[in-house]
Amino acid sequence: MKPDEQIRGYFRTLFAAWGHQHWWPAQSPFEVIIAAYLTQNTSWTNVERALESLRNARVLSVSGIRRTPKRKLEKLIRSSGYFRQKAQRLKRFVEFLDKRYSGSLSRMFAEPTAKLREELLALNGVGPETADSILLYAGNHASFVVDAYTRRILERHQLVENPASYDEIREVFERALRPLAEEAPEFSPAASESAPRGSGHPPSRMSTAKREVVVQVFNEMHGLMVGVGKNYCKKSQPDCERCPLQKFLPGAQ
Repeated sequence: MKPDEQIRGYFRTLFAAWGHQHWWPAQSPFEVIIAAYLTQNTSWTNVERALESLRNARVLSVSGIRRTPKRKLEKLIRSSGYFRQKAQRLKRFVEFLDKRYSGSLSRMFAEPTAKLREELLALNGVGPETADSILLYAGNHASFVVDAYTRRILERHQLVENPASYDEIREVFERALRPLAEEAPEFSPAASESAPRGSGHPPSRMSTAKREVVVQVFNEMHGLMVGVGKNYCKKSQPDCERCPLQKFLPGAQ
């Protein structure tokens, strides 16, 4: 099976088993951006605690981050770890948004994907995964997110060489997944109640927002791959026998 066909097979298999993953769980695009920064080098549980602190303080907005003193912001996001560094980076993002786009996320996300991606990558603390998370989940741009789980799965399935660059893996997925946009609406989200639901979250305003089909495919695929990585394709002691993607392993057929 060719790599592109195999990746499309991953999507069909996992979506049939687990259905919609409801990534990214958030109530607004700016909450997605904040979380994309906070989730660096920490668990999602810690991010949720920090977001709740920001929400309770009524500063989970562009204007809220802008007006909040850095020391107070550090205290509010302390649970996310590296809080001084992350507070400074959030402040710098808002400064960038104010200077370049008059504080408007709508204006920012109206930019072409490639141009905006370069601008985000130029910001301190924004690497490819963070930039693509902001583009895909907050801005509804068709830019696939590659994380450690996705890399591990592709390397174990020998679809990319080890080590492979971030952009190499991203391009492989984007090329393979775009044709699914024509058939994705036909997928049924039925799933077994007893099976792990991948990395699924409860529905949220952002996860149920209307978006282009190709963007939704990228969105779902990232969540599905995270589900495989968390539940089966673990860093040590992978559970290949029970993994839904076991049939795609080299030599399995």
